[in-house]
Amino acid sequence: MLVPVASFEDALQENRVPPLLGDVRLRYDGGRLVGESRPPRWDARMLPGLCVGVAVGCALGAAVLVGQEKGSLPAASATLALVAAALVGVALRLESKLSRRRFVLHFRSETLRVERLAWAPSATRTELIPFDEVRAVHIVERPGAGYALVVEYGPQGAQARRAVLVERVRHAEGETLHRVWRMLSNAFGLRGAGLAGG
Repeated sequence: MLVPVASFEDALQENRVPPLLGDVRLRYDGGRLVGESRPPRWDARMLPGLCVGVAVGCALGAAVLVGQEKGSLPAASATLALVAAALVGVALRLESKLSRRRFVLHFRSETLRVERLAWAPSATRTELIPFDEVRAVHIVERPGAGYALVVEYGPQGAQARRAVLVERVRHAEGETLHRVWRMLSNAFGLRGAGLAGG
């Protein structure tokens, strides 16, 4: 049975949302609970863009050399093209390791929006999940890296899917982690979570 929106929003007002949990900043914003992963260090943010910039330079160099080299196999331009492709691959791998995420609980529409952010707008993935399709919220222990908060979802009869909401929760944040777990479980109308903030 789902918790009525008005009463859940009242509970959120009375039990303030913690500003930080693990790698995520949390805030309540007029009918929405927003969680955004904190930005990575500036050098980690710059590396994917730098790799792409150098890759573009290599690709342009390869294009220029193609017309100037003699022989059936232009070795220098082929090498530059391979380096460009490798740098794009490195950029994508570095970007995936940044694990930038955002989730938004819309209480009025009873939906959870999960986004995995990327440097290219077309590479950002967004999924809209109705509260009714959320099956569980799990606290998952990560080897040597604390805990994560993971939501399990999917239509009835379909295989369950998972989305990470919060990563790198330290052991010292255990109480806050359980509070947010209860709050999310109550928002999705899951049984066995106890009262929000309790």
